[in-house]
Amino acid sequence: MRIEAVQGDITREAVDAIVNAANASLRGGGGVDGAIHRAAGPGLLAECRGLGGCAPGDAKASGGYRLPARFVIHTVGPVWQGGGSREAELLASCYRRALELADEIGARSLAFPAISTGVYGYPREAAAGIAVATLRGAETRVELARLVAFDAATFALYRRLLAAG
Repeated sequence: MRIEAVQGDITREAVDAIVNAANASLRGGGGVDGAIHRAAGPGLLAECRGLGGCAPGDAKASGGYRLPARFVIHTVGPVWQGGGSREAELLASCYRRALELADEIGARSLAFPAISTGVYGYPREAAAGIAVATLRGAETRVELARLVAFDAATFALYRRLLAAG
């Protein structure tokens, strides 16, 4: 799998599936979750209501509606509580489960946001390290994993980690 980093708006990524840093209800919220719901339109919320929510570390798939991506893979990252509450394990699980679902639905290209680093408070450097390590260690049919950074600092962090090999 090729892993690359870009800076931009995940709702504009022309990939098979974008990953949503969702809340447990899957009904939209702030940050990337709200942006994805707004860009996809009301059909996404309607479908998410029928998915029964999602536990931290797990993922569920839906259609992409008005997004360029055909699918949205919703994953619920952990809320940072200092690092002693299985946060790293749950965050890695978000990336693994997203790849597993991508394999199930036939998605070969995915765009990931910086899961849990917004209002959930996960330290960016630690989260980026988990993202890169988990993606590098994955066995999947996904051909492209794109790490989409909303800001320049996160983009630079991804680039540094990817260059370190």
